[in-house]
Amino acid sequence: MPDATPPADLDLRLLRYFVALAEHRTFARAADALHLTQPSLSRQIRRLEQQLGARLLDRTPHGSRLTAAGEVLLPHAQTLLRTAARATALTRSAAEPTRITIGYTTNIIITPAVRELRHRHPDADMNTAHLSWDEVRPALLDRRVDAVVTRLPLQTAKLHVTVLYDEPRVLVVPLDHRLAGRESVALADFADEPLIRASDPARDAFWRIDPRPDGSRAPDGPLVEDLEDKLELISSGGAVAIVPALDGRIRPYLTTVPLRDVEPSHVVLVVRAEAEDRNRLLAAFRTLAQALLTGPVPADPTATEPP
Repeated sequence: MPDATPPADLDLRLLRYFVALAEHRTFARAADALHLTQPSLSRQIRRLEQQLGARLLDRTPHGSRLTAAGEVLLPHAQTLLRTAARATALTRSAAEPTRITIGYTTNIIITPAVRELRHRHPDADMNTAHLSWDEVRPALLDRRVDAVVTRLPLQTAKLHVTVLYDEPRVLVVPLDHRLAGRESVALADFADEPLIRASDPARDAFWRIDPRPDGSRAPDGPLVEDLEDKLELISSGGAVAIVPALDGRIRPYLTTVPLRDVEPSHVVLVVRAEAEDRNRLLAAFRTLAQALLTGPVPADPTATEPP
């Protein structure tokens, strides 16, 4: 005959006390972690045992030991507490979207979308953060930023990626280079030219187009990460580089030449994949980014340096 006893109404606060005691193994350490007195913690554990109708812990000379019933309860209690925390985060995220931090990487302009987001949500706390390429994933997963506008390639596990627009890729050379002034060039035109390398294998392969479509390897150039160092090296004739088209935003002594038959780079919006991060502010920024961030912002004709 089925048991007609109604299920116990579990108190999450008591479950939290039980989990802390199971983890710390002594009433003294658990009470200290919970900012309770030992007698108070003992009373709360007895209340939980009464609710469940089972003894959960045995006291020993060396601390506390879970009973068989306690061993059964512990993983379920931990799951319930995680579920409650997740439900709280989801609810707050949906009901109180008051803060957002938007990251961006070098030579990407997010101003149109950020300005419009501020206009539509004047009471929200909005911040922007410039990130280096290798900070994008850690900054998102560590929750230092809520979204990043950057370029592929990028390791996308635990992240959600939305492509915003494509940028043609171009070859950066000194003004006195033999290819300067060409309408366009193919990979074969600079097959023997050393190309600046990146430390990340995926980025290096993409930006040096290595291997080439015919299977040949791109010539190795110096390993340089800093943008200014790259531009100085190219200006001095030490190497060339493939970069996204920057709508004329290049320094003196350098010029760009369009590449033929090379896939473009992809500018993307990246957010964490967890559902709790899909709050209204983030959803609003995604919509605005897709509508307003559709290509490189035209350069100021009086400017001489990339912004």
